[in-house]
Amino acid sequence: MKRFLSLTLALVMMVASLALFTGCGEKAITIAVPNDTTNEARALLLLEELGYITLAEGAGITATIRDIAENPYGIEFKEVEAAQLPNVLSSVDYAVINSNYAISADLNPVADSLAMEGAFSAYSNILAVKAGNEESPVIKALIAALESQAVADFIAETYEGAVVSTIENTTDGYDAAIDYEALKGATVSVAASPTPHAEILAVAKDILAAKEITLEIIEYTDYVQPNNVVNSGEVDANYFQHLPYLEDFNAENGTEVVSVSAVHVEPMGIYGGKQTTLDAIKAE
Repeated sequence: MKRFLSLTLALVMMVASLALFTGCGEKAITIAVPNDTTNEARALLLLEELGYITLAEGAGITATIRDIAENPYGIEFKEVEAAQLPNVLSSVDYAVINSNYAISADLNPVADSLAMEGAFSAYSNILAVKAGNEESPVIKALIAALESQAVADFIAETYEGAVVSTIENTTDGYDAAIDYEALKGATVSVAASPTPHAEILAVAKDILAAKEITLEIIEYTDYVQPNNVVNSGEVDANYFQHLPYLEDFNAENGTEVVSVSAVHVEPMGIYGGKQTTLDAIKAE
């Protein structure tokens, strides 16, 4: 009987020890980050800027979690498709989310994020076309409309810092070198993410409509098809991505899509899921 009790006690202690060990593992802070190369790097660079990790030297704008050289707080990273990050937010401690997906999920990047990256011009969202179409008159007309003061004002007034215009020299919406009379009745199609890209394009649409040019906005919720349909010629242009992402996409897929204008930047932010402040990351 004594031997049975001793074995039982030992088993109970072992189970308790395992539970304690498992409990410690469960206390690791979890942070969800985008799983596409360039946006994952942005997320990691933000976390490095905040002092939570150190990336390997030279990791740069293509860094992944495998480039983390130091992780002093034992953060557990979950790589998630960028569009799905708001959906997993409640199941992790934090998530680093692109502003367009945050806005679509009714998160206010300025009010709700716990920290945001600077408005890095390297990540300006661009208007892109298939190589060879850069000088098309209707594309030039679209560029002028997107680089207008009306668009810059719309971005500033609508998004209040969650989206930042990077247009350096705004126009009145029109290009003096274009024969708009010859473009009457023309249609230009653009593949775009719903927020904020399609909303911004709506301003350009009104500008072009005044010259009897139709802007067709086709919304996509993924990061693959907008480049494919432009490369195939099915759609004239797209507006949803930054240049590092496009360059990486071209290299991986053999596409020939090029940037023709940088319009805005969406600062990436870290949002609380199970946590409401960043203090938990450094907690003992």
